[in-house]
Amino acid sequence: MTSELFDILTRFGDRVDRVTHVERLPARPGRTTDWPAWLDPAVHDAFVTAGIERPYEHQVETADIARAGENVIVATGTASGKSLGYLMPVLDAAFRGTAAPSGRGSTTLYLSPTKALAADQLTSLRELVLKGLRPTTYDGDTPRADRDWARRHANLILTNPDMLHRSMLPGHERFSSVLKRLDYVVVDEAHRYRGVFGSHVSLILRRLLRVARHYGASPVVIGASATAGDPAEVFSRLIGAPARAVVDDASPRAAGRFLLWEPPLLPGIDPAEPPAMAGQQQPIAALTSDPALAPDPWAESVPGARGPDARGPDARGPEPLSSPGSSAVTEVPATQVSEARRSSLAEAADLLTDTTCAGRRAIGFIASRRGAEALASIVKDGVARVDDSLVRTIAAYRGGYLPEERRLLETALRSGRLLTVASTNALELGIDVSGLDAVIIAGWPGTLASLWQQAGRAGRSGQEWIAVLVARDDPLDTYLVHHPEAIFDTTVDAVVIDPGNPYVLAGHLCAAAAEVPFTDDDFRHFPDTAPSIVDQLTSARMLRRRPSGWFWSKAENPADLSDIRSGGGGTIRLVERETGALLGTVDDAGSHHQSHPGAVYVHQGRTFVVVDLDPQERVALLEQRHIDYTTESQSVTEIGILSTRATAPLPSGAAVSWGEVEVTSQVTGYRMRQAGSGTVLGEYALELPSQVLRTTAVWWAAPDALVDEADVSAGDLPGAVHAAEHAAIGLLPLFAGCDRWDIGGVSTARHADTGVATVFVHDGQPGGAGFAERGFEAFTAWQTATREAIDACECVSGCPSCVQSPKCGNGNEPLEKDAAARLLRVVLG
Repeated sequence: MTSELFDILTRFGDRVDRVTHVERLPARPGRTTDWPAWLDPAVHDAFVTAGIERPYEHQVETADIARAGENVIVATGTASGKSLGYLMPVLDAAFRGTAAPSGRGSTTLYLSPTKALAADQLTSLRELVLKGLRPTTYDGDTPRADRDWARRHANLILTNPDMLHRSMLPGHERFSSVLKRLDYVVVDEAHRYRGVFGSHVSLILRRLLRVARHYGASPVVIGASATAGDPAEVFSRLIGAPARAVVDDASPRAAGRFLLWEPPLLPGIDPAEPPAMAGQQQPIAALTSDPALAPDPWAESVPGARGPDARGPDARGPEPLSSPGSSAVTEVPATQVSEARRSSLAEAADLLTDTTCAGRRAIGFIASRRGAEALASIVKDGVARVDDSLVRTIAAYRGGYLPEERRLLETALRSGRLLTVASTNALELGIDVSGLDAVIIAGWPGTLASLWQQAGRAGRSGQEWIAVLVARDDPLDTYLVHHPEAIFDTTVDAVVIDPGNPYVLAGHLCAAAAEVPFTDDDFRHFPDTAPSIVDQLTSARMLRRRPSGWFWSKAENPADLSDIRSGGGGTIRLVERETGALLGTVDDAGSHHQSHPGAVYVHQGRTFVVVDLDPQERVALLEQRHIDYTTESQSVTEIGILSTRATAPLPSGAAVSWGEVEVTSQVTGYRMRQAGSGTVLGEYALELPSQVLRTTAVWWAAPDALVDEADVSAGDLPGAVHAAEHAAIGLLPLFAGCDRWDIGGVSTARHADTGVATVFVHDGQPGGAGFAERGFEAFTAWQTATREAIDACECVSGCPSCVQSPKCGNGNEPLEKDAAARLLRVVLG
């Protein structure tokens, strides 16, 4: 089967030449063991009736640790049956609790980053034949009557961090009967809680455990995660308590192949005459633009209590404040087409078209909601030319759909009525989909954990499978497809969170004090920065000190201080002027780049133009227009060093540092580009106020002697450090588990604070997210990979695969590719 699929994917033209590496993954037998002796016979019988004859070794190890009262995380591969590991102790406690006088007994809270995953788990639980088990969901889609029933009767409540933060914890008195019997908290897909969102979730979990202790409970926390680096340490940091890890995967795995795929360079074509692709004619936008790279107003979210605009950990969020610009749709300028590669969108569409026509079942993953819709549309067009009856077997899946739409799509995918689904990372999670033959991944998904989660969607029924990573025209993707060892011979990245970030921690300390007065003893469960922040909040009269602890002193709900799906700083509402309809929101940090007057905004296939931005009222007014152009903002950015937390000398005499910085950015204008060709139609000035971001950064400084040694002239130095900055931003996600839209950069030939040529890469969120710190720790490996990516690129003077950036507010000028490579080589010694 795999060989046949490989032939299907590579049979046209020069496609086999696009495969840069084939990794053959052998089959692995499973290792089962006996059911735990402590498991109640009724629970055992329920699992056997469901078709589970014997558990795997890692499932029993997880269950035994949790049953013994220790926090534990099981970090094994996709489809390894992690859920059985936590369900054994949870259901055993629930069943035994039905004998309690209250008839309720033990309760469990199950946390999921998405509603879809919680709904999938609920379906599986309801299929179990077990007396006394009363599971239910409690999220933004749950009717009020069902919420009341959950508080009174449910013993397994499936919810999400948003509902904990905004509803359950602020109103914990209504949940007292749940909390005082809380034996287990299950944190599913724990690897998804990273960056600022992960920091928020970490503090929400600490608040939950604190309130549970208030009611006399001491729940065990069980985590389930994709394979991750140092899962015990990461999970301990997430929950604020010690935890053990189970990492030896005893589940069977079918044999398969993993292909690394690089799209070809585009010829110097006339944009009005796009070439045929796999027997179909595609618009030039599909050739030269990549929705996965654009800051997408409909980027994938992790749906929570706030509805479809809730930002998720894997979302392509607003442009980081400090990076030089953004565009509504990323287009390659016409003058650069000859050095651009065919887009990952177009390549993935061809591959999915072929698998569909061959009757194979496949998922295509792409970063953004807009990309998922576009990918499904292009595949439908291609398949219609071969067999019109197959068009109905193709669909898009993304956040923002109504609950009933999601359920219908999930059912059709499981049943096989859908052959092909173009999805955001919403289907990356543990939704049970079996029988898939292939997974096509359009662009690096952000982390190795996500890559393996997505690839693991195929082959779950035991059949051989194939996965393809299609590289975007991007430094990181280009590096990876030419360095397979960075994927297949590398430990999966650890999750980066920083719950001590004062911009994140302050709001949760206020919320905790409002829930139960905060005491000196509570400090040991929160980050080390908590005492100083409590002092500041007390001085600001947000908290009030009394002999029994600190109290919240305001009338409003302190949960409103923390937008857990946002990087902080509030949001701007995007409103259609004619109808008053709310189209979406953008974070303050990206509002000047994405919602300035004249900006193009795309919403569900319709195009709008911003006609007015009112930062005071936090609203942008839009008009729907039929247009054939896109916009990209232009900006100027300055950065100042506030404090240096650490400095490390390099053998060359250069130095790398990490610390706090202040980034001041101002959007000064925007360009209009013709859709498809990228031709600049005009440039327009804007008068917008500056925005200031205090965050953390990693930076390296090169003394003048090293610049001379690298043979970089004064005229080339600005372009050299600018190119090095772009490439470094592109490669940091490989080492820090972030996305390029989570970070920004500034470079200068002579910085006022260092006095020499300096390159900064900084977190794009107030207070930082931990990514810059990880860059400092992995500096040599990170910058070596950056230099190798520049050296290895086939272009002459710089292209999107090496030093051009899709979010450069200076129009990717100046850039000196060769000078950047020479400078990095000397700096690294």
